[in-house]
Amino acid sequence: MIPDTHPADNLLRPFDGNVPGISVLLLVDGNAVYARSLGMADLERGSAVTIATNFRLASLTKQFTAVAILRLAAHGALTLDMPIASFFERTPAFWRQISIHHLLTHTSGLVDYEELIEPDAATHLCDRDVLDLVRRVERSYAAPGTAFRHSNTGYCLLALIVEQVAGQPFAVFLRDQVFTPAGMHFSAVYQGEGSVIPRRAYGYSLRDGVFVRTDQNLTNATQGDGGIYSSTIDLERWDVALASDALLPEAWRAAMFTPYVTTPSGDHYGYGWFLTNIRSERAAYHTGETNGFRTAMVRLLDRRCTAIVLANRSEAEPLPIAWALVETAQ
Repeated sequence: MIPDTHPADNLLRPFDGNVPGISVLLLVDGNAVYARSLGMADLERGSAVTIATNFRLASLTKQFTAVAILRLAAHGALTLDMPIASFFERTPAFWRQISIHHLLTHTSGLVDYEELIEPDAATHLCDRDVLDLVRRVERSYAAPGTAFRHSNTGYCLLALIVEQVAGQPFAVFLRDQVFTPAGMHFSAVYQGEGSVIPRRAYGYSLRDGVFVRTDQNLTNATQGDGGIYSSTIDLERWDVALASDALLPEAWRAAMFTPYVTTPSGDHYGYGWFLTNIRSERAAYHTGETNGFRTAMVRLLDRRCTAIVLANRSEAEPLPIAWALVETAQ
């Protein structure tokens, strides 16, 4: 039973009322032991946040992109050591040294596509636009496999690899091969102007003491790096799927949470997840940050304990809330 009061309630008070909101969920052994949804999903229409409200996940999307790649690998459709140049035409010579594994672990060295966007650009970029931008560039941040640097570029390219290998759009593959098997029936990928996301929250930023809608920007139509919208109730189903063979066999799930590279903070990175230790327990986590949205997810790997925090305001700090939630489950 979910308690009426909880130590984490104080952390959520700034989200209560007629302000952009938050939805949080704490799972232990697959059961919800704490759930709160506060504030507004849409200030203009007066729509409240619920456990079914879809938030833009931003970089939490990367774990889904990783699972899509690993599902293809588990079925023998690709291998993680394949050079990415084999999937794309007209690429720089050094791309032959970059593997799928390097993209998954942020060790490709590829330049961040946001550095390459023209100042007067006015239309949303898609993943293929990212490819067109970065394959013109002969420089890299580092030699492949030598250093971690968070790469939205890499995860956009992973989405394109999924499309090429699967022979269908990335959003369709996610729907049919990831969301549906996991029971995530209301999650969706934003695909640019005209894309309809059901039950969605809108993003806001605080400016001069007033919340202003700051919902989309030029990069919000890319998919592999941050394009998914989902809710706490669907992410509960995602957590259950990650703990079973619903999406990946055990060996591939273990590969996802294997530390391959050390990050500047001293933590590690697997496939779509940061990895660390908390009180001698192995933990996986990730955050997401984009126009008007902040998200976080923490999973304790040695026992079933997961915290999910989704907020639709730019100044929110969801990761400390997520860590505080798992601390209450000790």
